[in-house]
Amino acid sequence: MALIERMIETIERSNEDEYSRKIGRVCRVVGLMIESNGPSAFVGERCLIHLPFGEPVEAEVVGFNEDRVLLMPYGETMQIAPGCLVKGTGRMLQVPVGEELIGQVLDGLGRPLSGETLSTGFRYDVQRKPPNPMNRPRILDALSTGVRMIDGLLTVGKGQRVGLFAGSGVGKSTLLGMIAKRSSADINVIALIGERGREVKEFIEKELGPEGMARSVVIVATSDQPPLVRLKGAYTATAIAEYFRDQGKEVVLMMDSVTRFAMAQREIGLATGEPPTSKGYTPSVFALLPQLLERSGTSANGSITAFYTVLVDGDDMNEPIADAVRGILDGHFVMDRSLANRGQFPAIHVLKSISRVMNQIATEPHREFAQTFRSWLATYLDAEDLINIGAYKKGTNPSIDTAIEMYPRLLTFLKQSIEEDADFEQTLKQLAEIARGE
Repeated sequence: MALIERMIETIERSNEDEYSRKIGRVCRVVGLMIESNGPSAFVGERCLIHLPFGEPVEAEVVGFNEDRVLLMPYGETMQIAPGCLVKGTGRMLQVPVGEELIGQVLDGLGRPLSGETLSTGFRYDVQRKPPNPMNRPRILDALSTGVRMIDGLLTVGKGQRVGLFAGSGVGKSTLLGMIAKRSSADINVIALIGERGREVKEFIEKELGPEGMARSVVIVATSDQPPLVRLKGAYTATAIAEYFRDQGKEVVLMMDSVTRFAMAQREIGLATGEPPTSKGYTPSVFALLPQLLERSGTSANGSITAFYTVLVDGDDMNEPIADAVRGILDGHFVMDRSLANRGQFPAIHVLKSISRVMNQIATEPHREFAQTFRSWLATYLDAEDLINIGAYKKGTNPSIDTAIEMYPRLLTFLKQSIEEDADFEQTLKQLAEIARGE
């Protein structure tokens, strides 16, 4: 009888020890960082902080300081007090995935902003590994974006990752809306990271419209959200895009902007004690960028064609984030403020932009026509100052004479209104006619 009692006592003690390892208590709060004694958790684990009043606050383990656990909340730190119970869930953040998401607007954690409950049967971890590079098919097929300039001169392939480099107010949101409404992809996954709250509904109703929203999933993490939510918004959008790719669909992923993703990680890194390195950015920022950007692209089942906007401070293309992202992606489109000031939209500077896969997805005639177009445009822009002040005399240089003659047609091709639709085949036909001088 005594043996049985000792066994029961041992089992109860082990259960208590197991329970004690899964819980902890808040001991310190500094800014957005919460320190607790326990629980026994891993980096990235989702925890619940129980408050004296109200619902528990969700938080995530972001590091350790000796024997203390460092957590960062998904919500506000209000009402969190010393001694509050911290309980580990034993898993990382997951988001619901499924066809029910199409047409929905979600927050950075994958919850509908309408307050509805999604009845999807599947969940994906928001942080996943990129596909094995040996299992990635080559990019061989073009994606029709519905934007004449891109399809004709900067052709994008299915599974390509492109950066839209732009300062503020040059029309990048409008360009994303045009692609979302007119591309040949099956599904759009659009992440608005760090956007102003005012611009969210404006983008959905004005730029995207009912036509674009009918085949889109929008993830929103506004600038007032904690940095961890802004960070997770990018991961959530990528995980949802990966689900649709796994179903064999052609997906377009748009993220506005990857710069604000980097800023969110900088806030987290500085709070956990990381030293700032380049312009205040911590080393973890440059480690996370390739981990996020490499998740898009081709896989054995489908493809994710990604457009990442990069905010360039003061139109400086060599600032740290722009420089790092440009080296990772498969192409960059530079949006020029001077073109926007002239009223040329989309304001992409063709001569400063490149699609690294165009040569392998475009036909030889298409490449030749595009090169002729770019050559005329470059010749005209080089001589533009002389032409404008009347210093150039016709007949001096045959190449400049041809460029002057063709420039109005080049400009018409480059300009496209929001309402104008541009069929891929029609775009190629129009480009051929310009290049042949017809």
